[in-house]
Amino acid sequence: MARAPDLFGESEPVAAAPTGPRPLADRLRPRVLAEVIGQDHLLGPAGTLTGMLDRGTLSSLILWGPPGVGKTTIARLLAEAAGLSFHALSAVFSGVADLKRAFDDARDRRRKGRGTLLFVDEIHRFNRAQQDGFLPVVEDGTVTLVGATTENPSFALNGALLSRCQVLVLRRLDDEALEKLLARAEAAEERALPLTPEARASLRAMADGDGRYLLNMAEQLLAIPPGGEALDPASLAALLARRAALYDKDREEHFNLISALHKSMRGSDPDAALYWFARMLTGGEDPRYIARRLTRFAAEDVGMADPRALPLAIAAWETYERLGSPEGELALAQLVVHLATAPKSNAIYAALGAAMRAAKETGSLMPPAHILNAPTRLMQELGYGAGYAYDHDEAEGFSGADYWPEGMGRRRFYTPTDRGAERAVAERMAEWDRLRQARRRPRGG
Repeated sequence: MARAPDLFGESEPVAAAPTGPRPLADRLRPRVLAEVIGQDHLLGPAGTLTGMLDRGTLSSLILWGPPGVGKTTIARLLAEAAGLSFHALSAVFSGVADLKRAFDDARDRRRKGRGTLLFVDEIHRFNRAQQDGFLPVVEDGTVTLVGATTENPSFALNGALLSRCQVLVLRRLDDEALEKLLARAEAAEERALPLTPEARASLRAMADGDGRYLLNMAEQLLAIPPGGEALDPASLAALLARRAALYDKDREEHFNLISALHKSMRGSDPDAALYWFARMLTGGEDPRYIARRLTRFAAEDVGMADPRALPLAIAAWETYERLGSPEGELALAQLVVHLATAPKSNAIYAALGAAMRAAKETGSLMPPAHILNAPTRLMQELGYGAGYAYDHDEAEGFSGADYWPEGMGRRRFYTPTDRGAERAVAERMAEWDRLRQARRRPRGG
């Protein structure tokens, strides 16, 4: 391996330049930070990284973002812009020995007056102990760590490591950024993509925000001999096998989409709710999981405002179990629309929480004796059931008796809203309060 002199007279190993064909995505890799597209919030004139470089204060970073948005490229170009030696590791292929060697090399460079930017791809794949190994070299400045991850750092990385790094979120490439990449590809190959405008838009949609994937597809299209008819969306779909939508049922995207579905229904937007429901289905989510979450929503967010919601949720769930996919998914879609358009109330959810807190606070208070059954003579002698008022025999079917433990005053946990069927419940409760005050029936009589 050849060695090239660095700024301090030391020779650094340099890999031989590749002699074979290079993929289009590699050939179009940005050479300076200004060429990186889609991340203006980091690299634009007022961007976070731009400010760090201008101040000469590049800190250790965690670059969090989806695939194909430039994490590796940005790390490499940051090292160049900051005058640091670039050293790359992949957590998929590296172990403790590789980390130790990288740290020793960085210490050696530091003694010679040169800093190191240590780039760790897929850093979330290192276990907790390995992540702890970065702490001393980051803390004492031996390396400027730049870790790349597609996983939420809050879940995937140690709190101690996160506290020593700044997390920067890279955005999926939007339609404008993807179009710029296609224009660069056409300029590099000196020919236009053989696509109709509609097919070009479809190609960008297929990329799902991943620039590398877009360029890989574009490379296949640019290999088609010129002179043929432009491909329409149907021809493009037949030529390219579209990858599955970004969705991992065990990771953050799973929770992001169910959260989007839940909040769209809570916000009474049936169209947005149907979209997120469809996104989950096309991503491979188990419809039974969706059915369970919809049933929870019926109880938590609709509640007594529409008492039909909960039995309808169970009915839709059972319909799916009987019919399976895809027919059963229509029942779940109907449920999504019903829940989104139903009046909303979380009064039951709030009431249960308040009651649970009160139960923990009050411990083991006994129910009042007058509402206890007395199956034995001793229990009768102790006053169990004495003076119990049978509500069905009372005027308006309401006795107004006190059902609370001795030593615990009456509390209000459930406060119905004035929405949907709960409005009538609120009116009944108000009437019972009035009757209770008017009768003031003493405990046990």
